[in-house]
Amino acid sequence: MRDTRESRLLLVLLVAIAFALITVDIRGGEDSPVDGARGAAAAVFGPIENGVSSAVDPVGNAIAAIRDSGERHDRLAELERENAALKARLGSDDRNRSRLAQLNKMLKVAGEGQYGIKGAEVIAIGAAQGFSWTITIDIGANDGIKRDMTVLNGDGLVGRVTTVGPNTATVLLANDPDFTVGTRMEGSDELGFASGQGDRPLRVELLNGKAQIKKGDRLVTFGSQADRPFVPGVPVGVVSRVDPSGGDLTRTLYVTPFVGFSKLDIVGVVVQTPEKDPRDTVLPAKPKPTPTPTVTVTVTPGAENAESAESAENSEAPTDGESQQEENQ
Repeated sequence: MRDTRESRLLLVLLVAIAFALITVDIRGGEDSPVDGARGAAAAVFGPIENGVSSAVDPVGNAIAAIRDSGERHDRLAELERENAALKARLGSDDRNRSRLAQLNKMLKVAGEGQYGIKGAEVIAIGAAQGFSWTITIDIGANDGIKRDMTVLNGDGLVGRVTTVGPNTATVLLANDPDFTVGTRMEGSDELGFASGQGDRPLRVELLNGKAQIKKGDRLVTFGSQADRPFVPGVPVGVVSRVDPSGGDLTRTLYVTPFVGFSKLDIVGVVVQTPEKDPRDTVLPAKPKPTPTPTVTVTVTPGAENAESAESAENSEAPTDGESQQEENQ
């Protein structure tokens, strides 16, 4: 439309009419005279508005979903972080409980044997496929550790110190093929020498070839001169097999060690030897034998009398042959 005088007059007139209709509608309230016109306009333009709304709503919903998805993702990530922290704390608590149990068990062994020990943590272990079975502990010369000191844990003999640094030390494990320790049998006091065989049981040569040994017997360390490298009375293991004597001067035993050498964590180095040999006092209590169940059969008097009566009746009743013979006579 061209910008002419007539068009301007028309625009002013339309604006004036619009203001007049608005004024009339407001003053009329619910009885507004333009309600009919408004209804007609709604009938005409309502379907168009619904169509536009249905076209636009998915876009709006998608935008809202993306916004909500981001919030849910952040919340999920926060929950995952909290869950990971909780698992780490629980795992740490389990490990601490395990280490505390190991420490208490080791202190009990030290108390029973009157060993003065210095606790240590295993920080490295030699490969089983290597030349030796060794571990590295986190104490050394600065802690008073010296070569050829006995190392134990809550289960028994672990090994002996071979190399000492300022803050660490190397321990040769009792299952190493180069390891040998003097042993004494529980109760019988039979002496021998135990040698490591890697992941197999320890091999023990008893000095008495005629010694009466059986499976399940236990051994402790005999001790060395001046208690170096071994103090007496430390539990070694349980006899798992005994070779026939064969008249030899010595007798061979195979002993399952008390210590699990592949899962060492807390150990103790004996820095003060006992005043006297603890003998067998450090050994754990023997497990009680499992009782053998017994079955008792009880016969009631009524059943016994019935059986007796039935037996008597059967013995007194004549057989068919006997009855026939009596009739013939």
